[in-house]
Amino acid sequence: MSIGSLATVTALSRPDLLAPSVAAALAAANGMFPADAVGVAEIDPALADTAAFCERYAVPLGESANCVVVTGRRDGAARFAACVVLATSRADVNGVVRRQLDVRKASFAAADLAVAETQMEYGGITPIGLPAHWPVFVDAAVAAAPSVIVGSGVRRSKLALPGAALRRLPGALVLEDLGR
Repeated sequence: MSIGSLATVTALSRPDLLAPSVAAALAAANGMFPADAVGVAEIDPALADTAAFCERYAVPLGESANCVVVTGRRDGAARFAACVVLATSRADVNGVVRRQLDVRKASFAAADLAVAETQMEYGGITPIGLPAHWPVFVDAAVAAAPSVIVGSGVRRSKLALPGAALRRLPGALVLEDLGR
């Protein structure tokens, strides 16, 4: 398996390249998807942002997926969700996401809040290893992709996995038109 110009190794063979919650989630996959189907490659952390990463490592934007943390409030309580969309699109936060979260207004979580809630590095947040009670909204185009690149929970690496694996994550919900 490869990520553009990068060779990957099985993610669980390099837990040093994963956030602790990501390593734990992959180790506990228990048949959700084969753990060896998830590869990891080390990258320059200064190039973790999607555009710079794709340009440097020859990854088409259509194979890269972004995971963003969204929040809203209902009855005084914060609600969080992760949204996974291809890098060629943006999450429909004010439409699809707002309705799914059942909040009056949804917005991208501030960086410091996203980091605190996920225990992952900003720019490396991934749908794998998120808090168990969070919904993970996956755009149908991501779930249908043969392979996608996502964060690893840290800025110094990226994961490669089948898009279909994301539909098997705890709390995953595949949504048409999440990405616009």
